Amino acid sequence: MINIPELSWRPFDYPSDVVNVGQEVTAEVLDVDMVRERVPLSLRGAQEDPWPQVARRVGQVVMGPVTNIVPFGVFVRIEDREDGFQGLVPTSELNASSRGLVEVGDVLTAKIIDVDLAHRRMVLSHVQAASATEGQLCD
Repeated sequence: MINIPELSWRPFDYPSDVVNVGQEVTAEVLDVDMVRERVPLSLRGAQEDPWPQVARRVGQVVMGPVTNIVPFGVFVRIEDREDGFQGLVPTSELNASSRGLVEVGDVLTAKIIDVDLAHRRMVLSHVQAASATEGQLCD
């Protein structure tokens, strides 16, 4: 049995987004429970953790679609793929002209300012991305 959190390092909506019935997979054995006769497996355990690579991108300016709007900011996908990693642009890191005008699907430029490897979270800044872009134009 593979529990849902062990299916993938990447975000997904349904298990069928990752695996299909009858598909052969390579998985890591997490445990052998002789009492309950169960063997928990992990698909992601058999794959390299991509988050350290994401952490190396801190300071990069990226562009991506807004995937969700929440009261405290917006989520932006930083990779050009459906299951790409997303980061939060807190409301304080949105340009004043963008607040309230951003919609799901809009492409936003943001700078990766922090990656929390332990919690698998990323913080982005639209304000700092605009400053970095202006700085390049002045050079």
